[in-house]
Amino acid sequence: MRGLGLLLSLLLLGQEISAQEKNQDSIQVNKSKKTFNYKSLLVPTVLIGYGVVSLENHTLQNLNNSTNEELREHIDKRFTLDDVTQYMPFLSVYALNNLGVKGKHQFTDRTLILGTAYLIMGATVNILKKTTYEMRPDGSSSNSFPSGHTATAFMGAEFLYQEYKNTSIWYGITGYAIATGTGFFRMYNDRHWLNDIATGAGIGILSTKIAYWLHPHIKTLLFKNEKKINGMALPYFNGKEYGVSVALRF
Repeated sequence: MRGLGLLLSLLLLGQEISAQEKNQDSIQVNKSKKTFNYKSLLVPTVLIGYGVVSLENHTLQNLNNSTNEELREHIDKRFTLDDVTQYMPFLSVYALNNLGVKGKHQFTDRTLILGTAYLIMGATVNILKKTTYEMRPDGSSSNSFPSGHTATAFMGAEFLYQEYKNTSIWYGITGYAIATGTGFFRMYNDRHWLNDIATGAGIGILSTKIAYWLHPHIKTLLFKNEKKINGMALPYFNGKEYGVSVALRF
């Protein structure tokens, strides 16, 4: 499928840029302040731009339709795995830490980063859903653009990558594979168009990158005096709405 091939090519390019970003991080490790790497914005910006242009571009809309038709030809049974897999990448960070595989940040810092990313991602997705009114492929509602499930999954995949890129890049690759699978199943289940998936992926990745950039500033504002904080983060889904509940103990 041309549409899925295009999406995968962009994500592979993103991994190459992330590898370059990792090398730059190792060079700057002794610097007290690290500048924002604008090259890392390339892939999410292209994904979001592709999705937005697709709303009005007839050629890209035809690609949406052809991809959807190809999937429909092979649909025998719908799967709801995407309701679960959207959370797996970011929950893996907490699971790995509980298993003794330490990531880049401690609980307080990584939860603050995740919360910031989730807030940016959720606000962006909901604003676009309520302003674009794109009909879902199955005709069930007019809030198709962008895919919230995909945005959540790619937000988590980038979060997993950032936390464990200095341990092993395979953690990030696994997270991105799960996120890509989530996007695929959103289309397979006739819930989203290709441009919904591309934009959701871009928003998710970009939200996490911005959250890491903002983290030192937010931490300074919230925790001027270092305190030990324990807590936990759990996803919830009631059949209609989804999100993450965070409990902190000071």
